[in-house]
Amino acid sequence: MQREAQIMEQNGNLHHAVLENREQLSLSGVTEIGSFDDRTVILYTVCGELTVIGRNLAVSGLSVRTGEMSVTGDIRGLHYGDRDRRGRLTLLGRLMR
Repeated sequence: MQREAQIMEQNGNLHHAVLENREQLSLSGVTEIGSFDDRTVILYTVCGELTVIGRNLAVSGLSVRTGEMSVTGDIRGLHYGDRDRRGRLTLLGRLMR
């Protein structure tokens, strides 16, 4: 939670997503990466959960300090989830859901 507060302070609580030619996604306001493989990237931003769907996905350029990162590959979709969910659920959080 402290890292999220630092990123929010540095970026003014902003989240940007710029998709170029469905091959390069540049993100800001990233607080945590939940999981990733070559088809799905689940991450958390200052605006909530974001899932990137595609093929041959690769995460690069992650900066924990600034909250910026890039995803490359054949990007097929972006799905924003729960706005209030800014990190992975703990075991207790999953039980209470």
